[in-house]
Amino acid sequence: MAQLKLLIAGLGNPGKQYERNRHNAGFMILDLLAEEWGENLSHSPKDKEVRAKLERNGATIFLLKPLEYMNLSGRAVTEISKKNGISPSNILVAHDEIDFPFGKIKLKQGGGHGGNNGIRDILDKLGSPDFTRLRFGVGKPEDSDLVSGHVLSNFNKEEVEKLPELLEQAKQKILGWIREREALFQKHSDK
Repeated sequence: MAQLKLLIAGLGNPGKQYERNRHNAGFMILDLLAEEWGENLSHSPKDKEVRAKLERNGATIFLLKPLEYMNLSGRAVTEISKKNGISPSNILVAHDEIDFPFGKIKLKQGGGHGGNNGIRDILDKLGSPDFTRLRFGVGKPEDSDLVSGHVLSNFNKEEVEKLPELLEQAKQKILGWIREREALFQKHSDK
């Protein structure tokens, strides 16, 4: 009997110096999701990702934080999805989104990379745009030359105050996506 397998990846950069950066919104969301389920994300020194595998409502869900820096996120996502037979439509990638103002959060199925190098690398390595993105708005500076510094800087004081509520909203969107995937799988299994 077929089983639903889902992969949820959060993008960011490894290391203490990046921990509270806007670019690490995906890591923050994934940490909150793991905490919700009482999961410990684990890795060994040879691993280039932090991950967890859990069973929930008959589905196997993989949580993943690639640790090869944002721009090299594709290898880990592709490796886990291919090794476990997870189709691109059952992959969700949470990442920061500079084209959205801080506070805007949106799920999007398919599409291009929108300038996000982590998404670009996933598209290149996975060979399919059919995964879902959870786009977490971090805003962008008016001067496009300052974008890199913006995403690699920490959230400001006002943003930090709103961050817990927004991360919770992002987590709820992911939980809703999981419920939708479970319902769709069940509908096809009943036929």
